[in-house]
Amino acid sequence: MLPFTNNVVIDIINAMKRLLFALAIFLIFTGCRTTANLNDDLSPAELIQRGQEAMDRNRYTAALQYYEALYERNRSNIDLVITAEYSIAFIHYKQGRNEQAREGLNAVLEYYNGPDQELLPQHFRILSNIVIKRIDEKDNQKSLFRRR
Repeated sequence: MLPFTNNVVIDIINAMKRLLFALAIFLIFTGCRTTANLNDDLSPAELIQRGQEAMDRNRYTAALQYYEALYERNRSNIDLVITAEYSIAFIHYKQGRNEQAREGLNAVLEYYNGPDQELLPQHFRILSNIVIKRIDEKDNQKSLFRRR
């Protein structure tokens, strides 16, 4: 026979439940931070790095905030604008927002129709075409399933 009475056991269980509840609330508010730390003194390289790190952790809201800040703070630098616009479109793609992604990627490709296209970072043109092709393939698969 245990030296505890039923009331003591019930009190211990209730205390453990309160402790677990408090711990769960703490973890929710500290572990699921979705906002970005957007100090005004962050360089473009730091914004890109933090945006990439947020994407790597599937924290797309924070990643969008970093890339939107990159865009807003560097509108006169076409390379950084293209970097931001491609990254934002790619995040939409990762989130399954294919129409938004396609629109953003097509906007990126428009930069490459100008007279200075050879001066622009070519990898975003290549990547944009690849992602658009993947979106098209997914759309084609969906339409095949609808016909059946």
